[in-house]
Amino acid sequence: MLLLNEEVEAKGLFRAAEQLCLAARTAPKGKGMDLLVTAVVDGEDKDRLTEKMREIAERDGVAFFSRDAGNVEGVVVLVLLGTRKEPLGLPHCGFCGFTDCGAMQKAGATCSFNTGDLGIALGSAVSRAADLRVDNRIMYSAGKAALELGLLGPDVAIAYGIPLSATGKSPFFDRG
Repeated sequence: MLLLNEEVEAKGLFRAAEQLCLAARTAPKGKGMDLLVTAVVDGEDKDRLTEKMREIAERDGVAFFSRDAGNVEGVVVLVLLGTRKEPLGLPHCGFCGFTDCGAMQKAGATCSFNTGDLGIALGSAVSRAADLRVDNRIMYSAGKAALELGLLGPDVAIAYGIPLSATGKSPFFDRG
């Protein structure tokens, strides 16, 4: 069987996406609570995500969502990482700015450990991408669109997207 460059690279990007999810999963988590949700997105779901990003750009007047949509449109696959919004219940914490988890929940705020753990997982994932020499970029815009589409389920409140590319020049920089 003969595989051309594009086929080999696409298969490699899917394997890389799986490895990014593994790296994110094994990242340290506060109190050992794993609230992370991962997904590998391609095909029609990626097209829906791209459309939603452009819709948000128009609706909310944020042009960079449209620019980022162009980047996502141009890749074979992207990884989504999100976290469920659930307090860890640490006594005397207050990192969220509230006296306790009950006050934080009542205000509709987010546990600082949820966002911190997601950040650590993102760092682990893109570090793995760097190890594999796969071009990538963490995108808030792709995560926001994924949340609006419900791609990660109803319990996920914060998400980011990481599009992956294997081209001669990274499409994620010098984007204007």
